Amino acid sequence: MTPPVQHPSSISGAVRTVQDDSVVRMVRRTALLRPDSVAVESAATSLTYGRLWHRALVIANALDEAGAGPGDRVALWADRTAGTTAAALGIMLAGAAYVPIDPSHPGDRTDAVLAGSQPTVLLHDGAAASGLPARVPAIDVRTLPDSVVPPERELPRAEDVAYVVFTSGSTGTPKGVMVTHGSLANYVSWCGSLVGTDGIGSPLFASLGFDLAMTSLWVPLSQGRRVVAVAGQWDQATLFDPRADRFTFIKLTPSHARFFDVLAQPPRYRDATRLLMFGGEGLDPALIASLGSRIDGIRLVNHYGPTETTIGCCAYAFDNTSVPSTPTVPIGAPAWNTTAYVVDEQLRPVMPGQPGELVIAGAAVAAGYLGERGFGDKFIDARDLGAGPGRAYRTGDIVELLPEKALLYLGRRDDQLKVNGHRVELGELRHHVLAVPGVADAAFDIVRGPVDSLELFIRPVHPGSDGEEFAETVRKSLATALPSALVPQSVRVVRDIVFNANGKCDVAATRRLLEAAS
Repeated sequence: MTPPVQHPSSISGAVRTVQDDSVVRMVRRTALLRPDSVAVESAATSLTYGRLWHRALVIANALDEAGAGPGDRVALWADRTAGTTAAALGIMLAGAAYVPIDPSHPGDRTDAVLAGSQPTVLLHDGAAASGLPARVPAIDVRTLPDSVVPPERELPRAEDVAYVVFTSGSTGTPKGVMVTHGSLANYVSWCGSLVGTDGIGSPLFASLGFDLAMTSLWVPLSQGRRVVAVAGQWDQATLFDPRADRFTFIKLTPSHARFFDVLAQPPRYRDATRLLMFGGEGLDPALIASLGSRIDGIRLVNHYGPTETTIGCCAYAFDNTSVPSTPTVPIGAPAWNTTAYVVDEQLRPVMPGQPGELVIAGAAVAAGYLGERGFGDKFIDARDLGAGPGRAYRTGDIVELLPEKALLYLGRRDDQLKVNGHRVELGELRHHVLAVPGVADAAFDIVRGPVDSLELFIRPVHPGSDGEEFAETVRKSLATALPSALVPQSVRVVRDIVFNANGKCDVAATRRLLEAAS
């Protein structure tokens, strides 16, 4: 592969030939070479690689019988279980793309994802029938018999879509991001080189509809290591209790780390893992300092990447003896076979050390949004950057290229927020808030703490109504339509929402106005 043409404001990851074109092929190799090695461990059961591959073949065969095949999409009721892992693998083995559905999401959100993805069938691992959407035929993978051993199958190609993840949409409608097997294989190979090969694997504790979980699921399985399913993201004992063979890595958001740090017995990370990976939010050097000796001797990685760049596209490796003095820990250099460009609004390069928008091109870039053809505002023609043919993605993140050839995250160029690692498009949130009868206007803010929370200010159409009652009505309405990460924890009724001279909402002034009136 020929390295892309460089210009002053770009930085490229290493050019590498990825041996395998899919995680399916990687898992199959381990199943053939070490069938008795444990692939997925949970409190109740464990699944070896041999059994995982067998169950994937059984599930792929069942999908054939259900009429789901290459190019189709299959919804996956994404509980963190061994059966769900086998189902995801089986869907990809059948040539289809899996669409994870978070069981904790409200019905309206699930309906929006199903409407956008139009799946042929839905797979689940024994989920309660009352919680499953009725509009899609469902298959319980636990009921599929093992008595007949299906034949081996043709494996998916690099250009086939492996999964579709729906993100918060700026237009008010979630968008499905299509990620190919080739991009996923490039990601897990690169990320595997960062985390190394020591240790038992990784705990899986985040929602499978969230990029954080993708790393913790597919990277260890691509390495032939173990995924340890954790009941909940705050299960401190399973995550951090000392292990005879430590985890290869634990990936969590800075918000998770801040939460655990204020507990009566904060975790000793060095007893549980060999590497700690942060992702989903900007990483404050002060957080690393607060972890103190509990991270002595373990490696640290700051991991960055929107869903549209296949889980992650940049990383910065360091430890607690080499914490940079920058305002946030840098996001580092791009993934293998990937180039990052720092540009102005017209996609012209800015000079090193100057702020600009981060645009990603190369193997990390997803195949686009489901239902959208060609290029658009976000996915653009890479040739517009002076790169070769293909897609590039405008992240909307503002960065600068440091002298040491590392990227430093500075903030957003739009009104997107990050709450506990979840991407919140204010366009989607605002759409739902203004749809509540009686709401005239709305503004948003993030309240930082051990666990970050989203704060909503609303101006009612009728100011004389009961503020507390109206606030609760709005919050309940949002809880029926949005994932819990997008539902504001605090809803405050205000007389006016203040705007500055540029016409932008001034949240601080709005809060001061509210406090003065109380």
